[in-house]
Amino acid sequence: MERKCNNLPFLILMQTSKAIHERIKEEMAKNKLGITEFSVLEVLYQKGKQTIQQIGNCILISSGSMTYVIDKLEQRGLLSRNACPDDRRVIHVTLTDDGNELMNVIMPKYHDFVNQMFESLDDDEAETLVQLLKKVRNIV
Repeated sequence: MERKCNNLPFLILMQTSKAIHERIKEEMAKNKLGITEFSVLEVLYQKGKQTIQQIGNCILISSGSMTYVIDKLEQRGLLSRNACPDDRRVIHVTLTDDGNELMNVIMPKYHDFVNQMFESLDDDEAETLVQLLKKVRNIV
């Protein structure tokens, strides 16, 4: 006997999240980036110099995974690591010039892409969606 999810909002939210994730993954593949790699670059692009822990907290991945992703991006010349002069335990990560150039190209396209995904919503619908999602998030 087939079991059904009785909580339709949860099911639709998860399906929508997966569909958005897949579309972003396809879009980032055009730039030879995985989603996690793009997320790291996006945090640095938006916020500037960050520690590995700060980046991990922003994109919700473990420090072990962060190290791997940062290694790959550093090998590609898109970011650099620098020891903190005040605390040798802390490593700061920043975009290189090449990383900034790449993000200057990607981000406008990314914003247009995200806007297109939600263009079927009018302003009131978008605001309602945000408020409802925040309401659920705040319960958790």
